[in-house]
Amino acid sequence: MEAKYVSKIADELNISLKQVAAVTQLLEDGATVPFIARYRKEATGSLDEVAITAIRDRLNQLAELDKRREAILKSIDEQGKLTPALKKKIEAAETMTVLEDIYLPYKPKRRTRATIAKEKGLEPLAKAMFEQEKDFDPASEAVKYVDTEKGVETADDALAGARDIIAEWVSEDQQARERIRELYRNHGEFVSKVIPGKEEEGAKYKDYFDFSEAISKAPSHRILAMRRGAKEKFLTLRISVPQERAEEILDELFVKEGTPSTPHVKAAIRDAFKRLIMLSMETEMRLETKKRADSEAIKVFVENLRQLLMAAPLGGKAVLAIDPGFRTGCKVVCLDKQGKLVHNDTIFPHNSGAGKIEQEKAKVAALCERFGIEAVAIGNGTASRETEAFIRSIGLPKSITVVMVNESGASIYSASEAAREEFPDYDLTVRGSVSIGRRLMDPLAELVKIDPKSIGVGQYQHDVDQTMLKNSLDDTVVSCVNAVGVEVNTASKQLLTYVSGLGPSLAERFVAHRDQNGPFKSREDFKNVPGLGAKTFEQCAGFLRVRDARNPLDASAVHPESYPVVEQMAKDLNCGLGDLITNAELRDKIDLHKYVTEKVGLPTLADIKSELSKPGRDPREKFDAFSFAEGVNEMSDLKIGMKLPGIVTNITAFGAFVDIGVHQDGLIHISEMADRFVEDPNEVVKVQQQVEVRVLDVDISRKRIALSLKKEPSKKEDKPKQEKPKRQGGKKPRNDRGKGRGKNPESKKSTVDPNKPLADQLKIGW
Repeated sequence: MEAKYVSKIADELNISLKQVAAVTQLLEDGATVPFIARYRKEATGSLDEVAITAIRDRLNQLAELDKRREAILKSIDEQGKLTPALKKKIEAAETMTVLEDIYLPYKPKRRTRATIAKEKGLEPLAKAMFEQEKDFDPASEAVKYVDTEKGVETADDALAGARDIIAEWVSEDQQARERIRELYRNHGEFVSKVIPGKEEEGAKYKDYFDFSEAISKAPSHRILAMRRGAKEKFLTLRISVPQERAEEILDELFVKEGTPSTPHVKAAIRDAFKRLIMLSMETEMRLETKKRADSEAIKVFVENLRQLLMAAPLGGKAVLAIDPGFRTGCKVVCLDKQGKLVHNDTIFPHNSGAGKIEQEKAKVAALCERFGIEAVAIGNGTASRETEAFIRSIGLPKSITVVMVNESGASIYSASEAAREEFPDYDLTVRGSVSIGRRLMDPLAELVKIDPKSIGVGQYQHDVDQTMLKNSLDDTVVSCVNAVGVEVNTASKQLLTYVSGLGPSLAERFVAHRDQNGPFKSREDFKNVPGLGAKTFEQCAGFLRVRDARNPLDASAVHPESYPVVEQMAKDLNCGLGDLITNAELRDKIDLHKYVTEKVGLPTLADIKSELSKPGRDPREKFDAFSFAEGVNEMSDLKIGMKLPGIVTNITAFGAFVDIGVHQDGLIHISEMADRFVEDPNEVVKVQQQVEVRVLDVDISRKRIALSLKKEPSKKEDKPKQEKPKRQGGKKPRNDRGKGRGKNPESKKSTVDPNKPLADQLKIGW
């Protein structure tokens, strides 16, 4: 990467030159973001993953900009039109938009009305008219350009051709485009209307049947919803600006009043805007707002995914997992503490006689006793609440936890190549049940086997830029996997793939080596994996754990390169490495400053000391069992005002979805998140968080449930009477401000109309 990038990025991100240069060099040397953030803090000044990722992405953007710059310079040079001034202008362009604006007049294009007019020899006439000299008469001058052989039959033909040329010059002018672009950004509006005859078929887009909103304020989910409605041919979607203002801007730039040419130039300007600039800018704004909406939607998706991947694991316990079903029964699997499938069966607890149900209860109880079951995982799909009631009715020991597990994506996994490879002799139902059980034991280890888009979090994930989405999700998975660390002797190939420095090929070799030679006994054994060089070992070793290794540091996040430092600490304290880990008093005696060197500084030493206190510690929260409300199994069981426990399943820009155990998630609209104004639902809740919600509205026909996290309002009669605040000086008193919320759809305050049912006001994306 060029040195000029470093300075630019340092200014943009407000990070020191030294930090950006260090990250740039480490990235060029093949280091990964997690490795740099964790093990190169001295070099980067302790930059976190977010900052390092921002530097990496900006480096890539600037490289792409320079690549396009070189292509443009080459193209113009080949046309013989590259002047020193133009070259300097191109080299100074700092954004792709500016670069393309400069290139536009030189960009090879199909024949246009202007090129045809130029072929007829009308360019000199156009230049003279555009100069708008007072002593120049276009009408009399145009007569000189009449040439029937060239297709210029009359003076009016000549003037029309000259205006076409002027229109193209106006539309390709860099300053004009930038001014109009700003007009679109600041005053442009999305205008959405239903296509006649599509009202019933496109009812889910009802909010956008006659809708307009400033493009500068439209949130991501509404932009994507309108675009989807237009793509599905239920809506028309345009971006408009005040035409008069656009024409005024262009007149300011190009018109000289009071000359014979002025009317012709004005006519050319109006033609330029309507025929050329307007469509070009609308296309550009569609792309720009789509990119912005994509970025916001992906940000939501990434945060949801991170929360889901980092959900609390049950840990190494024997689990009985059930994929519920009515007609085909419930598929049951038993997993040992390492997640290995040890038994599978099918039970039919529903739609059976009393005698048959008792037999099924006995079967489950016997399986729990036989395999030492410590927890029961039940998928939250069809028949889940009925199956949960059945399991609880068995009378299992209280030590066995019964947990409802979100099964989104389990069916995708069961049909995947990874599942077929892992369980070639079992059908899809067994594989799906195993996935449900393992998801309870370790969500991260199991969810990495599934395409993140199939996990059931995020909004409009199929509408956003798929390359950008994949890169962001991959970054998130890599970050989570390396933050937690991976037990090398039990990890799947899919999980190992995301370890810093590895990838699919090396992950497969790790598993093959483990299968052929038995478990890894130390981190040094990693070097025996074919194709694992010194650089890759450096990148991955700190994130791979070897449980029960001879060297206790092999089970920790202490990097092998730092082992000599820890050994010196132990030597100075006249103890073993194990003593440093088990004895807090010994650790307290360590003077970190004593071990600072040119390569190892206080940040790394502090991390080492912290790691010694809890080697290989899991940063995820402790598992907390959850149960839905008894007797509330269907939407018909819900009553307005009812308070229920729930699990947050998804967060979007407009609210959060919550599973309350009725086979249909309810929505907490952002206006119902808290008693105060909330701009981002993530301020209040996280995916997989346990919450208590209040039912606001139930629409069974549309399968919509409106929920609230707000405190229940007190009854009117319980409230003490208060005098109406008087106005003073023509201004509302402070406690009166904010009334009338909901009238302005762009207000950052609540957009709920108290006079309408809440369910009818919730936006598309439900």
